[in-house]
Amino acid sequence: MSEDFYRIKRLPPYVIAEVNALRAAARARGEDIIDLGMGNPDLPPPQHVIDKLCEVARNPSAHGYSASKGIPGLRKAQANYYANRFGVELDPESEVVVTLGSKEGLANLAQAITAPGDVVLAPNPSYPIHTFGFIIAGATIRAVPTTPDEQYWESLDRAMKFTVPKPSVLVVGYPSNPTSEVVDLAFYERLVAWAKEHKVWVLSDLAYSELYYDGCPTPSILQVPGAKDVAVEFTSVSKTYSMAGWRIGFAVGNRTLISALTRVKSYLDYGAFTPIQAAAVAALNGPQDIVEKNRELYRRRRDVMVESFGRAGWEIPSPRASMFAWAPLPPALAHLGSLEFSKQLLTHAGVAVAPGVGYGEEGEGHVRIAMVENEQRIRQAARNVKRYLQSMGVNTPAKGAA
Repeated sequence: MSEDFYRIKRLPPYVIAEVNALRAAARARGEDIIDLGMGNPDLPPPQHVIDKLCEVARNPSAHGYSASKGIPGLRKAQANYYANRFGVELDPESEVVVTLGSKEGLANLAQAITAPGDVVLAPNPSYPIHTFGFIIAGATIRAVPTTPDEQYWESLDRAMKFTVPKPSVLVVGYPSNPTSEVVDLAFYERLVAWAKEHKVWVLSDLAYSELYYDGCPTPSILQVPGAKDVAVEFTSVSKTYSMAGWRIGFAVGNRTLISALTRVKSYLDYGAFTPIQAAAVAALNGPQDIVEKNRELYRRRRDVMVESFGRAGWEIPSPRASMFAWAPLPPALAHLGSLEFSKQLLTHAGVAVAPGVGYGEEGEGHVRIAMVENEQRIRQAARNVKRYLQSMGVNTPAKGAA
């Protein structure tokens, strides 16, 4: 009996799990670990959303199988969100499907549209599902940069010219996880034109659509006229409404891709628990003050992190969007590499971060820091980092305290 499973062989060790295991062991010993590793919101959803969950759950008829593609009211609510936020009209029946989070949606769409040997263009570094969802489906990945500059476009053109077979899918994700980079609508206009010219499907991950700062709202690729000819987009209620554990996301856009995803899902799941879907409707259709409140909270945390870590001796670029900072290793410790640095930071400073190499080889030399602790804890993390850096012989600023 073989234990050499084809898909498992294609998955490398998940290096972020090494830091997670160290964190769990430290906490089991009673140590106080400031967890800035996982992008897990620390805030509750709005009260009216929780109330709706409880209300529907009390209905005896709400506990059977739900709808795999999502209840009609939720698909309509998501279509209304796109109309109000982006000015994009969507047909809830044929252009919207509810997923068990955007991660599940990306993975299942990969299964639906990918054959072994297909080539997929995916950013490096990027959120792991952007690459491994397709690797599990049997595809070959050709990496492209994350930074949306002229080098990005040159890499796309080289990939189409020299790759056999030609790539059939391009994955993009802005605001980027992990790098927090953003793009403007002109980028998407150029991307849609490129995709049509080369007959490539575009999968856009817009999970952080509402976590933008400095007055610069993030655009949707579907705002580009004709984008639905080639693109689908994934969003989620996880970060916008602090509902990460509820596992509700969406895929919207091109009817052919939405149909393929819907069909695959019909074989794999019966959809999220109906009361959760009803609560998600309440989130999308109800008061939206939580969206601005969360955005402002993360902006303040960003500012505190950049300021306090900088005074501790670790300069961190200020992210323009998302709930993450993409931080180069302190120059004096760059030789450690992102994984060893992350382990040492957890062991000696009690601060958990995610090693950049876990997001692809181009992520080496960085760590991802999640803004998921309150401002007091972030300042405490900075003080711990300062002590660690000093213990490693790294000079820290002489004036001020972190």
